[in-house]
Amino acid sequence: MQIMEGDLIRTIRLYAPHIAHYHTAGNPGRHELDDTQEINYPPIIRAIAETGYDGYITHEFVPLGEPIAALKIRVMT
Repeated sequence: MQIMEGDLIRTIRLYAPHIAHYHTAGNPGRHELDDTQEINYPPIIRAIAETGYDGYITHEFVPLGEPIAALKIRVMT
C-alpha cells in the first residue's frame, strides 16, 4: 500500500471497520523493520491499536542476517 497509495495512517483510520487482517513488509526489499526502510512502523502500529483492532498482524520479510534476531523490531528515529 505504501508503494501504491501512501498515507497509511489516514487509510488505517478511515477503513479500520473493514480491515480483518494487517500484513506488513519492509519497503524497499521486504527486509527487517529498521531505519533502512521507508515505512516508520511504530506510529502505524499505534494507529492500528487506537482503532481497537485486536487481531493478528503478520510480517513478510527476507532477513538480511540471522532470522530470529531479524524479527526484533528496532526503534526508528
